[in-house]
Amino acid sequence: MGKGGERRRTQQGDDGNLGVAVERAQSGDEEAFTRVYRLVQPRLLGYVRGLVGDDAEDVAAEAWLEIARDLGRFRGDGDGFRGWTATIARHRALDHLRRQRSRPRAALLEQDVLELPGRQDTEREALETLSTEEALAMVAGLPRDQAEAVLLRVVVGLDGPATARVLGKRAGAVRTSSYRGLKRLARQFDAPGAAGLRPASVTTPVSGTLGDVE
Repeated sequence: MGKGGERRRTQQGDDGNLGVAVERAQSGDEEAFTRVYRLVQPRLLGYVRGLVGDDAEDVAAEAWLEIARDLGRFRGDGDGFRGWTATIARHRALDHLRRQRSRPRAALLEQDVLELPGRQDTEREALETLSTEEALAMVAGLPRDQAEAVLLRVVVGLDGPATARVLGKRAGAVRTSSYRGLKRLARQFDAPGAAGLRPASVTTPVSGTLGDVE
């Protein structure tokens, strides 16, 4: 089995463990809630850091207060929980940006239908490579809509439909943003100086904020 398959299997196992921990936490098990936090926080913090930069820990803490408060209302599995927490974190991050009078600019008009090539090698290779700290740093330089879609797909680990729900966009628009961002990253990986990038576990949060929309 290749590294991509191993990573997907690990993600599925983590989500299974997460689902069990969430159920126990909803029953008042404090140790289970700690387990939930440890499974979700690293990826969630990486996503928030891509939105608000150095204020990520404060914003993530606000999000966890809301997550803890509303935990009993959640219904779903581990994968669904990741999407639910990402939605809460995104709302808190956008509130933070508004308070700073730095509301993100509106994204460019996105196409709902994109004629994709017959093979998905570009996306697959980018997903496989987008793991190191250097590669994650590249994401912050993408247009904001592309960067956020890639962060949710790769850092948080959501699938396409879940990413669309978090962003409140149509699946076609998110697919377009994700594809464009991954294609751009793939070109950067092929550029001189990118040879040192190697697959690894996604553990390092993105530093800096997302790039502006072109």
